[in-house]
Amino acid sequence: MERIYANFAKRIKLTSTIFERYLANTIDWNDRLIAIVGLRGSGKTTIMLQHIKNNTFANKQVLYISLDDIWFTQNTLVDFTEDFVARGGKYLFIDEVHKYPTWSIEIKNIYDNYPELHIVFTGSSMLEIYKGQGDLSRRLSLYKLSSLSFREFLQFEHGIEVAPLSFSDIILNHTDIAFDISQKFKPLAYFGDFLKFGSLPFFKENKEKYYERLKATINTILETDLPAITDINYAHILKLKKLLMVISSSVPFKPNITQLAGKIETERRTLYKYLDILERAGLIMQLSTPGSGLKVLAKAEKIYLGNPNLAYALCDIAPQIGNLRETFFLNQLQVSETVNYTQVADFLINKKYTIEVGGKTKDNSQIRNLDNAYLAIDGIEMGTHERIPLWLFGFMY
Repeated sequence: MERIYANFAKRIKLTSTIFERYLANTIDWNDRLIAIVGLRGSGKTTIMLQHIKNNTFANKQVLYISLDDIWFTQNTLVDFTEDFVARGGKYLFIDEVHKYPTWSIEIKNIYDNYPELHIVFTGSSMLEIYKGQGDLSRRLSLYKLSSLSFREFLQFEHGIEVAPLSFSDIILNHTDIAFDISQKFKPLAYFGDFLKFGSLPFFKENKEKYYERLKATINTILETDLPAITDINYAHILKLKKLLMVISSSVPFKPNITQLAGKIETERRTLYKYLDILERAGLIMQLSTPGSGLKVLAKAEKIYLGNPNLAYALCDIAPQIGNLRETFFLNQLQVSETVNYTQVADFLINKKYTIEVGGKTKDNSQIRNLDNAYLAIDGIEMGTHERIPLWLFGFMY
């Protein structure tokens, strides 16, 4: 156990606080039980370690542990916590809970038995928090961490800081906002790089090997994280990989469920389950009509890869620019807004605003007779009236 304390001390010393993800400022750290879920590699662990480093905790009152540590193959989390509290522990940060089979019931017991203890834990975005053995629904504050925004990428990679914008800010004041931003730096000079390698923070470690790391992350999600969470077997994992490659070869993908089920040799209901798993893993995004009912059974009208970088990592040929634009828009908007499919344009936002995405030559003929309709245009620094620069939608978180 002393080794765990020593490893924690080392990790804190090595943790940088220069750049922090958007979610760090939205979490209410006073809550007694907090869960942070999200795509592998998005920075969940760093958020916890930065919070510890940024706050003064008395010695022995705080500890970070990872449940994939070999120590927990022979020792229980409950017993560990009992010892930690006996030493004066009050703040326990737990990583990789999905690697620990009885995580939900043990965290519930810890929460109930030690009212003086604050618990923060991270897990895969595939984690079904409310379906575990322990009923955490009445106790838990749940936060989901998304991939990097364009705004975060600019700060992380280039030290350029801009305050986040709301969707209504952009719709109502985009000309003035784009003008002010473009006086400080040229956003289009960086936008292409973001689409290629800016979605996950580990690009900073080695850009040349970023796609190799991204592919390895996908394999880890499907081959390691998924079996730890569900009873899915290797044959299903192979079909999930095949499904992901089918989607990546033609995005945005308009699925014919019967044909797609035939391609990966499975039944329709299982296919819906596979699509739900890939979406919760952050590898795809499904776009459905408003009011589609239970999402796991809803028919997606379009399917996109989870972020623009995945297109470069998974596709054998250069990604089509139109697909990248739409993937970027959906990836950035879905964090804070409700995004649905519409037959008249590309996206319906909050069941009110119609958005068509395109390049410089895109005109408004498709949306001319619609109320609350706008164009998200790539390749322009500033827009006027209903023409809004596409890159500006990357400043929403």
